[in-house]
Amino acid sequence: MLADPSIVRGLTLLLLVAQFGLCALSVSALLQAWIRRRPRWTHLQFEDDGPQPAPKWLLRAAGIRRGSQSFLTRETLLAGCGFAYDPAWYMFARRVAILFGSAALICGAAFPTYMPLPPDRILWLQAAGAALAACALCDKPLLESVRKARSELIMREILAVSNQLLYFAGAALHLHVKLTRCLPYTSVIRSDLRRMLAEWYHDAGEAIARFKRRVGTAEAASFAETIEALRLREDDAFYALLRERIADYKAKIELSREGRKEAASYVLFVLAGVPILYMFQIFIYPWVQESQQLFQSLQ
Repeated sequence: MLADPSIVRGLTLLLLVAQFGLCALSVSALLQAWIRRRPRWTHLQFEDDGPQPAPKWLLRAAGIRRGSQSFLTRETLLAGCGFAYDPAWYMFARRVAILFGSAALICGAAFPTYMPLPPDRILWLQAAGAALAACALCDKPLLESVRKARSELIMREILAVSNQLLYFAGAALHLHVKLTRCLPYTSVIRSDLRRMLAEWYHDAGEAIARFKRRVGTAEAASFAETIEALRLREDDAFYALLRERIADYKAKIELSREGRKEAASYVLFVLAGVPILYMFQIFIYPWVQESQQLFQSLQ
């Protein structure tokens, strides 16, 4: 029944329809990106409307609901990873990856004789499909690891910027000028910080709030609150608060470093056991076999 040519033709037709649909969506997105004119004054373009949302019909066709727990969880993780687009696009790509990975795995297992590929290529296709589907299904640990790595990098850059702000504490400079001089000490948040400074004189409070939303980490939120407090009133008490935040950042970085050292020590401990096992297999195990044979002969 699985090798019925009508079933194979139906599956082939279904895959072709899906491919044509994806090609049409890709061409439409490319044309929109090519035709759309970039605004002249980018610092006046607010993010109140957010990124371009995915079409509702596409979400309904893929069975994606924005209020579901899975969607909200991945939305939070993607914000921490710096994903600047609508999370629905990621959810749609995830569904497509699961569909195509499962289709490659099932077609390679059920209809190997009808596929125009040699057997070794079919095995590679199945392995690639299984890996793609597994990565799409188990994406939360991957996103969490990316979010943690990005959060640590952002924490280090915010620590450097905070130290520079503390260095400029007694200088008769505007906060905007101080933050501008801190730009060379950033790399991950440089574009977001530069955009905040570009929007500063239009509405400083909204610029800081948008910076906090764009970066999307807890450290960026606390840093934005500190900047807002310094903007409203540059006082020694707020610089004392900045010193406390710097101490917290240093403690978190030290804790993360200790965690990495502990994980590396576990890995090295496991790797150190490999030569011991090899030595046991080469030198000691033959003696154990000889002693067993000797005891058996004595009995």
